[in-house]
Amino acid sequence: MKHEQFVKIRRDLHQIPELGFQEVKTQKYLLEYLQQLPQDFLEIKSWKTGLFVKVHGKNPSQTIGYRADIDGLPITEETGLSFCSKHEGYMHACGHDIHMTIALGVLTHFAKNRVDDDLVFLFQPAEEGPGGALPMMASDEFKAWKPDFMVALHIAPEYPVGTIATREGILFANTSELFIDLHGKGGHAAFPHETKDMIVAASFLVTQLQSIVSRNVDPLDSGVITIGKITGGTVQNIIAEKARLEGTIRTLSDDTMKIMKKRIEAIVAGIETSFDCKATIDYGANYRQVDNDPTLTREFMTFAEKETNMKVIDCNKAMTGEDYGYFLSEVPGFMFWLGVASEHGLHHAKLNPNENAIGEAIDLLTAYITEKSKEK
Repeated sequence: MKHEQFVKIRRDLHQIPELGFQEVKTQKYLLEYLQQLPQDFLEIKSWKTGLFVKVHGKNPSQTIGYRADIDGLPITEETGLSFCSKHEGYMHACGHDIHMTIALGVLTHFAKNRVDDDLVFLFQPAEEGPGGALPMMASDEFKAWKPDFMVALHIAPEYPVGTIATREGILFANTSELFIDLHGKGGHAAFPHETKDMIVAASFLVTQLQSIVSRNVDPLDSGVITIGKITGGTVQNIIAEKARLEGTIRTLSDDTMKIMKKRIEAIVAGIETSFDCKATIDYGANYRQVDNDPTLTREFMTFAEKETNMKVIDCNKAMTGEDYGYFLSEVPGFMFWLGVASEHGLHHAKLNPNENAIGEAIDLLTAYITEKSKEK
């Protein structure tokens, strides 16, 4: 297995998943590893629970950035692996343990094999929520070390190892969380006329929300509204005073996101009138589309096809969300999918990436960054 030492690192990180801005153990592990590397040209800055790491180049003409996210998810792991999560109720179910490990592998190479250009590695917390990209970009550290272009990857369970997939332009969608709270009047199930039933109101609201994409979004555009969770009520014979809907909105354009939110607000206002209740809307975390720079993306795809053994796929857009899109709104760059051949997909309790992908990615990225640093 290539880069076997990094497989061990991945397994260590897999055992300590932490939620956004709570990645204390993760940050400590990363720092302890980085402090073992040659320090002559390395500079490390902590930021909240994340890190900035700079490898100073020999004769820099640009700064190349590489971003890895570091947080886990509130999912109880069901893989049965010997190195499964030690944090009950939490799991690296989106592959951020793989992302961090690959970044450490690439960073290790360049700490020992210095290139001309400056390299900046961003270990970003809170990608899954509440969102770490925007505050990280606002930091003094980012402003001081702002890259001229950036690269990132995301594991793809559906692709085999040895495969990468990306595209010019939009790769991932705009996303927004959606939380709607309804407040009516509870009471005895035998006297519904004396109540304002929020279970009924929530039921009507769910069905009306599903009309937005079909009747307010251009059929040649794309949008998704999914309500993934409804809570309300206490027992079978009490009419619910409160109900809460939790969901997500996905679009491929900023304008469509605005249209959908405007319609959500109008429909919720109608529910208030229809059911004589009060409602509040919270959009939670909002993530910007991942919009790959066409020139850099095509150059990378061409490089991977010609200079490595990786299979390169020009893939379709996906309605997944990633706050890396905020970085790309200020810094040209791209993200690509890395095949990891897992039977179970992202955010699944049995996600089990093939660890051979770690070495493949380290080799690809070290070769690509070395080549980019030669360009003058």
